[in-house]
Parts: sequence; C-alpha cells; structure tokens
Amino acid sequence: MSNFIPAEPAPATGSETRDNHAHLRHELRTPLNQIIGYTEMLQEDAEAKGQPDFLPDLKKIHQAAQTLLGTINTHLTPQTPKGDTSIFLADLPEKLDGETIFITKIRKAKEEATTAKITGSLLVVDDNEANRDMLSRRLQKEGFKVTLANDGREVLQRLRHETYDLVLLDIMMPEVDGYTTLQIIKADARIRHIPVIMISALDEMEAVVRCIEAGAEDYLPKPFDPTLLHARIGACLEKKYLRDQEQKTHAALVESQKHLATELSEAAQYVRSLLPQPLDNELKSDWRFVPSTELGGDAFGYHWLDENHFALYLLDVCGHGVGAALLSISVINVLRSQSLSQTDFREPSQVLRALNEAFPMENQNNMYFTIWYGVFDKRTRELNYASGGHPPAVLTREGTALQMLGTNGVVIGSLPGMEFPSARCVIPAGSKLFIFSDGAYELQKPDGGMLQLEEFAEFLGNAPGLDHVVTFAQTVQGKKEFVDDFSLFHVIF
Repeated sequence: MSNFIPAEPAPATGSETRDNHAHLRHELRTPLNQIIGYTEMLQEDAEAKGQPDFLPDLKKIHQAAQTLLGTINTHLTPQTPKGDTSIFLADLPEKLDGETIFITKIRKAKEEATTAKITGSLLVVDDNEANRDMLSRRLQKEGFKVTLANDGREVLQRLRHETYDLVLLDIMMPEVDGYTTLQIIKADARIRHIPVIMISALDEMEAVVRCIEAGAEDYLPKPFDPTLLHARIGACLEKKYLRDQEQKTHAALVESQKHLATELSEAAQYVRSLLPQPLDNELKSDWRFVPSTELGGDAFGYHWLDENHFALYLLDVCGHGVGAALLSISVINVLRSQSLSQTDFREPSQVLRALNEAFPMENQNNMYFTIWYGVFDKRTRELNYASGGHPPAVLTREGTALQMLGTNGVVIGSLPGMEFPSARCVIPAGSKLFIFSDGAYELQKPDGGMLQLEEFAEFLGNAPGLDHVVTFAQTVQGKKEFVDDFSLFHVIF
C-alpha cells in the first residue's frame, strides 16, 4: 500500500475500509502466524527427542496465539455491505468446512498408510524474513530442498537461471506483488511450466481466485497446517512429475517417430531404387508408382532373360507398410536374380507355381500376393503370360479393340501344390501393353459408386500418357491420395 497520506482525507468508502482492515489484519496476523508455526515445530521436536517437559508451555503459547488470532479476525473483519459479494474471513469457517474434513481425512490416511517420501526443489518467496525462515524449516524437515527469495524480481531471476520443481509465492509483497509475479511467470514460455502455489491469508480469497484463474496450481493459507501443507505440496509435485514424465514420453515418441520416418523414407527410397529404368530402344517403357503409405506392397519390373526373351511382371502384396514391402522386395529380387531352382523363367506357369511353393502365407505372417507375369519372344512376337489372382493386363493398338490378358490362377501363397494355367497371344508391332495393380482402378467415386475395370481399360486405350491416367484416377475418386497403392507401367512393342 502507498505511504502517502492526504492532508484532508476524504471519508473512507466501503472498499477503502475493507482494504485498511485487510492491511491491519495482515500486519497483526503475521507475527502470530509465526508464533503458531514455530510452536508447532517445537512441539514436534520435543516429542521426537523425548522431552515432554516442554510440551505444556509450548501448547499454552500455541493456544494463546490461536485465541488472539481469532480475536483479531473477529473484531477486524467488517460487516459485508448489502449487495457486496466479497468474501471475508468471518464467512470462511462455514465455507471451509469441506476443507476441515479434507484435512482430517489426510491426517487419518497419513497415520494409517506409509507412502514414499516426497522430495523436490522448492523456491519459497515471501518478503517477511521470519515467514521465510519458518516455512523453509518446515519444508526442509519434510525432506525438501529449499531456496529462499524475498521479492518478485528475485524469484523471476532465479527461475530463469535455476531449476525448481515448485514455487511457493506470497501474494502480498511490496513493489512486485505475488499476482503480478505469477502473471509474468505464466507469460514466459521458458518457465510457465513450473507449478506455483500461492501463499495467502484466508481473507484474501478474491486475490486467491484471481491467482488460480491466472494459472496457479493451488493456494496455502496462513498459518500453515502441517498436514495440509504436506498434502498440497505433495499433490502439486505429483502432478508436475506426471507432466514431466508425459513430456519426456512425448519427446521420446516424437524422436522415435522422427527416427522411424527417416528409416521408412530410406526404405522407400530403396524400394523405389529396385524399380526398373524406363526403356527407349527396341522396346519402350514407362511407369507410375504412387504408394498409399510411406511403404507400399506393390512392386514391378522387366528385364531381358536372354537376347530373345523379355520378362515383365507386377505383384501386389496384401496390406501395406513394412511387412508388405519386405515381402514384395523378396519376390522382386527372386525374379530379378532368377533364383527359383528347377524353374524355366521363360515359362510363366512354372514361375508362378515355384513362387507359390517358395512363399506360403503361413511363413510370411499370413501375407499373400497376386502377380501378373509374362514373357515376350521377339523372334515370334508371341507373349506367354499367366496371372495369380491378379487383374488382367490390357493390350491396346490404334485402330483395334483392346484385349484383356489374364488367366484364372489363385493368389500366390494361399494353397500349396496349385497349378497355374498360362496363355499366349501375338503382339503386333506398335502395340502397347498396360500392367497394373487393382489399386489403380478399384476407386470409390464421391457418389459411392466404384470405377469398373472396363471403364479404366477404356480410358487406358485413349490416354495420351501415364500422367493423364494418374490424374484420371484422382479425379474419379475426388482426391489425390490413394487408399491402395497405385502401380502402373506400359511397354510399347
């Protein structure tokens, strides 16, 4: 409060009267609170050290201070004017009945249960040296590491350069009061996470409410009840430790996700590196691959088996992600290296049969795959092909009707001992063969309908380029992202 006294003071208003009473109560109660606090600690020490002779006198001093405190509260608390909703000390006993019961329950629980000792680094802020000393002694006795500060400026400086688990902040302080200090703390991103418990005389309830609304965790009334002090600080620290652990867990999760994303990106780059380079010689080829996730289950390739036979294939593993990608890579590597024993890779039926035996789904985490595999003989211009549960390829040539090239083979890995029929057709010069996964055409339209294979095939026959096919598919479904992997390549013979 200001020390300026006007020469001719105006009549005190109701608000000024309350402020004057509050200041006087604060000044009178401060030493009494200290007497009460010190006598409580001395009683505890006397009992702990087996010196009961001191207890009667200490109890008398404690009781006398409590009685005097009650007298001050009774006679220095003004009547609440009609229509004034301010909270005064005279109202508090009734309002704090619930808290009295709460304290009683805590004491009983403390007597009946043994819990882990709560520790932490606390910053105690009070402009009164005796108050700081009394509270720090109490907290150090509880096992806390205590640092003292005597004003708002000091606490802000300490918080920005030192680490604390909790701040006990007095509301009434000169210059920078507790409420202003709290506002500065909560506005600073570097220290706003530090919990703050306000220290308050009980007749400052409006200020307490303001502090809670401004971000304070809780408040402690003077004089401090030891059990309530322990409970409030313990609850506050437990919440902070839980928040700290949550932040550490979140940070670890973010770092893990970042690391995983990096690894998935590298894996995706590896998968993409296995895809073939476009051809531009006696055969021409191009492709588009748009995985629905970082790692897809589609893979494809083409290469010369010898100087006359050109193999081309596309497979689609059920599901997505790492598992599907690993299986598709394994199959592609087998096809590229021609490492299936006793298999003529110029015969599609033999290749699919060997793959079915080599990759049973029970050994692949119940994953299976579909495949279209063909071999073009440039001497006869004949294409020998077979499919296992896969959509047919589409053969187009200007001026002729498109052809669907597929056979009735089962998905690979589902049943052992299966045979896979193959078929043959002649490929006229200038023909274009499209091979794709079902993710390229099994698209849901915005109206709920599905794009049909025949519609997709018809568009392929008229599409000027593969980019137009991708745009067509995105337009059909009304969005750019695909639910399933979009894989498509063509070869011009």
